[in-house]
Formats: sequence, C-alpha cells, structure tokens
Amino acid sequence: MTARIQYLNQVIAQPDFWNNPTRAYEVLQEIEYSIFYKHQKYQRWCSILEDIKAALELLELSADEQLWQEVQSNLTQLQQELETAEIRQLLSDPHDKKGAFLTITAEVDNADSQYWAYMLLQMYCRWGKSHNYPLDIVEISEGNEAGIKYATLEITTRYVYGYLKSETGTHQLQQISPFDIINSLRTSFASVEVIPILGESVEWEIPEKDLEITWPRYRGNVNHVETWVNMVHIRTGISVFCDQERSLMQNKEKALAILKSKLFTMPTTGYAYALPQGVQIDKIQPRQIKPLSNKLIREYILHPYTKVKDLHTNVETPAATEVLDGKIDFFIKAYLQQLNHTTSMTQEALDNSK
Repeated sequence: MTARIQYLNQVIAQPDFWNNPTRAYEVLQEIEYSIFYKHQKYQRWCSILEDIKAALELLELSADEQLWQEVQSNLTQLQQELETAEIRQLLSDPHDKKGAFLTITAEVDNADSQYWAYMLLQMYCRWGKSHNYPLDIVEISEGNEAGIKYATLEITTRYVYGYLKSETGTHQLQQISPFDIINSLRTSFASVEVIPILGESVEWEIPEKDLEITWPRYRGNVNHVETWVNMVHIRTGISVFCDQERSLMQNKEKALAILKSKLFTMPTTGYAYALPQGVQIDKIQPRQIKPLSNKLIREYILHPYTKVKDLHTNVETPAATEVLDGKIDFFIKAYLQQLNHTTSMTQEALDNSK
C-alpha cells in the first residue's frame, strides 16, 4: 500500500498531471481510498484482534458467558470483513472500483413474477445493509397485486460494481405460489442488470438530439405535484424512469446519470449489453442490442426441496433462506475467482503464442 501511494504521489508531481482532469480525478480518488479507507480498515482489524486476545486471556481465568458471546461476535465480524477484503483483491477491471446501479425487473406481468422481483430487491438490500453500504431506491414501480414491476437501487460505495457484476442475468424461482388457492408449483423469472456509476470521472455528454424526455405536465393541482421523468435514448431505445427524488430536476439528473452509465459502458464492460463487434454508440440500432440480463444465471428452488444453484460457477447450497436473506458473498467470490482464472489462462495462452 505504501509503495502504491508513493507511486501516485509521483504521478501528481508530473507537470502535465492537471492537463487531464478525468485522470486527475481518478488518481485523487485512489489516493483518498488508499490513505483513509485501507488504513482505517487495517487499524480496525488490529483493534478487533486485540480485543479478542484480551477477552480470551480473561476467559482462561474465569468463565463468562457474556464475554464468550462477545468473542464469538467479534470473530464473526472480523471473518466477514476479511472475506470482503479477500474478494476485493480479485477486482482488477477499471470499472470494478465504481459504485453501482442495480435494476430488477419482473419478466412477466403477473403477481408471482412481481413478488419474485420484490424478493430479489429485499435480498440485495439485506446484502448491502449487512456490509453497511448506503442504499437508495431511485426508481420503483409497484406491482398490480403484489411485489414490484421493476426497481433500481443506487449503491455509491466503492467497489460495489465489482462485487455485484456477477448478478447480471435472469434469476429463476420455483416455489408454491402464494397467490394460487390450489397451491400449485410455479416458476417465476426476474432479470437483474448491474452497471457502474460513472460519476464525475467521465467527461462525456449525450447529444440532446438523441434524447426523448417526458415529464408530467402541470394541471393546477398544487396538492399533488408529480416529479417523475422518463428519458429515452432514441438510437438504442434504452429508457430510464426516475420518480424517487424530490424535484423534477433531480429526477432528470438521476435519469441522465443512469442512462450515461448504461451507454458509456456498453462497448467496454460487456456486462450490461452485448454489442456487435466494432459498432459505435452513434451507429447503434435497437435491434442490435442484446441484454445480457436475458441469460439465466441462478436458480432458487423453495419446493419440493430447497437449493440455490449459480449457473456461472455451478456453486450451490441448500440454504436458500440464508441466500434470500442477503448472504450471497460466496457466489460473488466464486464468480470472481473463475473470472480471474479464465483471464489468466487467456493471457498465458497469448503469451505462449508470441
């Protein structure tokens, strides 16, 4: 860590450093993260470890149930934080450091699919809260009977995109329908799309001629002022709807931020959308876009037995309730390990062919 900070300080000292504002912003962000976040984390782990050692010494002298529970709690907390740090070491793509917009969409317009989309929303909210990540719902559409038609979460914490990029795809649920009086077994589908939050690090604007923006027209009802905004990128047909901010302008800014993130990362990440090779954004037609969220990536079975299987990695667990409670880190880790292994093998093959 010290060597990296020294290198970044040398970068800042270069006479032309401020000539590239985008690069300068990214370097300053990395320095802030390295100095403050990593250092604070290391000190925190040392402090927890010292507390555990001191408690164990006291327990050798005298049994204390409350102190023993405290030791177990601290061990669990330390284990979780070290697990997160281990996962972070697997993140190498430039976009991995970003926060993320996560959108969940019910695949069918019925109560079962919409309730399944709601269950997934709860799962990701619980995952975020278990890591103390601030969450914000920037758009949501309630279901006709229950659940949601779609919703978008904004998680601004660094590296969240790297953690959650494995979640892009279709998630399948098999359970007894809570909306069917004959208790029939139903299969429901919901898609998840994860894109990085670009923020101020990207100096790129969408031409106004490529945007179609609609918002509520004032009708004289001062007691119920609508502030929603719907924004469509005409060339691709990609649309964003925002209605959770206080003002129309705030919703417009949020919709534009999401749309810019989707469009800018299309040719580079390969996670949100698959494009024909060599196609430029300004040449894209709607029929050329293939959402990767259409690919089935995980199965959740709640009846007649319980199992969750990740189709990326073939990792599975019978603890479906725990997974739906937000415990998905082992799926994330397995995916990143597989991705890194594949990347290493590809690089090795390229090096050998030279």
